[in-house]
Amino acid sequence: MHILFKELVQMVLGVKLSEYYPGATALGIKAKDGVVLAADKRVTYGYTLMSKAGKKVFKVLDRAGIASAGFVADMQTLARMLEAEMRLYELESGLKPRVYNLAKLLSLILHNSSRVAPYIVEMIVGGIDEEGTHVYVLDPLGAVIEDKYAAVGTGAQLAISIIESEYKDDISVEEARSLALKSIKVAFSRDAMSGDGIDVLAITNNGILEEFIPV
Repeated sequence: MHILFKELVQMVLGVKLSEYYPGATALGIKAKDGVVLAADKRVTYGYTLMSKAGKKVFKVLDRAGIASAGFVADMQTLARMLEAEMRLYELESGLKPRVYNLAKLLSLILHNSSRVAPYIVEMIVGGIDEEGTHVYVLDPLGAVIEDKYAAVGTGAQLAISIIESEYKDDISVEEARSLALKSIKVAFSRDAMSGDGIDVLAITNNGILEEFIPV
């Protein structure tokens, strides 16, 4: 995770970072025919294992979702908020939201909250729309960066090294899924704060396939 993320946790909680620092490995990979989002299931705060069944990837629209690292409560709140706001936008405007609309709304929420009570999360927004496939990564202050792939969490450095070594511009969704699983499994081998299986969202023009991979 970014140094900024660690500093935010310590500032908000007012305690030693090691006591409550949340672990995770979450990533997003852009493919020629869709997007893959994936994250581990383990929920830890510092050296305490809270759960082996945490959910860190969420379907938000019919062809878009998010993957997260940080406090699970903040992830859940933001996922519900984003889905409600985007559904309302669709009903009122009659338009299908673009993936950028989702990322921009999340950016505004994170930025506005950061000055008072920041959400302790890093997030990846991924999906497909009329303009193609997209992956956006956001820090806790709301900065938005579009990229071909991204990883966040305590296992991000390990996961991203595998993705960078094997990613190609014409990668398919199935290949991206295999690469995502391989990257997170490598993170599991060295990051004790990540583990207990992988949740995957495979997003294509046909919709979203959600699955759990035991590890």
